[in-house]
Amino acid sequence: MVEAAETLKTTVEKMSAAGNQAYKDSVEKTLTALNEVSALSKSNVEAVVESMTAATKGAETVGAQAMAYSKKSWDDAVAAAKTLSGAKSVQEVIELQSKYAKSSMEAYVSEMNQMAETLSASFKDTFKPINARVTATVEKFQSYR
Repeated sequence: MVEAAETLKTTVEKMSAAGNQAYKDSVEKTLTALNEVSALSKSNVEAVVESMTAATKGAETVGAQAMAYSKKSWDDAVAAAKTLSGAKSVQEVIELQSKYAKSSMEAYVSEMNQMAETLSASFKDTFKPINARVTATVEKFQSYR
C-alpha cells in the first residue's frame, strides 16, 4: 500500500509539473505573440504617420505649382491684352490672339504633364511606407505557417 501511495504521489507530481510547464509555455507564447502584435501595431502607426507626412508634402508641392502656374498664366494674359490693345489692324489682332492661344495651350499642356509627374511621385512616396508594412505583415503571417 505504501508503494502504491508513492507511485500515486510520483504520478501526481509528474502530472502537476507537466501541467505547470505547459501553462508556463502557454503564457510565454501568449506574451511573445502580444509583444509581436504590439510591435507590428507600432510600426503600422509609424507607417501611417510617414504616409500622411508624404501626402501633405505632395499636396503642398502641387499647391505651390498650381499657384505659380496661375500667376504666370495671369501675367501672360495681361501682357497679351496690352499687346492686343496696341494692334494696328484686325489681321494683327487675329495673329496676336492666335499666337497667345497657341503659347497658352502649350504652357497648359506642359504644366499638366509636370503636375502629373509631381502627383505620381507624391502617390509613390505616400504609399511606400504602407506597402512596406503590408509586405512585412504578410511575411510575418506566412512565417507562422
